[in-house]
Amino acid sequence: MSLFKPDRTFPCYRSLTPEFLREQEIEALLLDIDNTLAPYEQPEPDAQIAAWLNALREAGIKVAFLSNNHAERVELFNKSLGLPMRYDAHKPLPAQAKKMLKRLGVDQKHAALMGDQIFTDVLCAHLSGMRAFLVPPIVDRTDRGTRLKRYFERGILRRYYKRHPDEEDIRQGSPLTKEYKTV
Repeated sequence: MSLFKPDRTFPCYRSLTPEFLREQEIEALLLDIDNTLAPYEQPEPDAQIAAWLNALREAGIKVAFLSNNHAERVELFNKSLGLPMRYDAHKPLPAQAKKMLKRLGVDQKHAALMGDQIFTDVLCAHLSGMRAFLVPPIVDRTDRGTRLKRYFERGILRRYYKRHPDEEDIRQGSPLTKEYKTV
């Protein structure tokens, strides 16, 4: 298995259902926040995010945030939700992900991490022994570092979709497409 290959891609966080997680025997889902659930500029979860998270919890899925962002951002986003969280997680390093799984009482074989970046979220999931679910970024930054990462992500995803032609290509209309124009 490639450390950079997602186990599954989804066009949006809401496409990941409690039913799918139960079928995959996933008991815990670690979530990135920025560009996965909400744009960087959105300080708090909207009603759709809150409803989706409640559906997961009602289905018995343990949910927690694992973010590389700082305390102020993650705590504000989580204020109304009250979920377990780790900020400044230093993804892709697996230490904080493993600590969160221990806190949740879930073995890594029954856990997944969902995020929008291959070189942080997918890699962290695999280094932690979890499954990796990838969604396209909600918005993209135009800095050189991000553009370089997206260039390499396109190659990884091109090979992924050749091997998984039945999956919807999340690059369509996202910052992962070569044709995508940033503003």
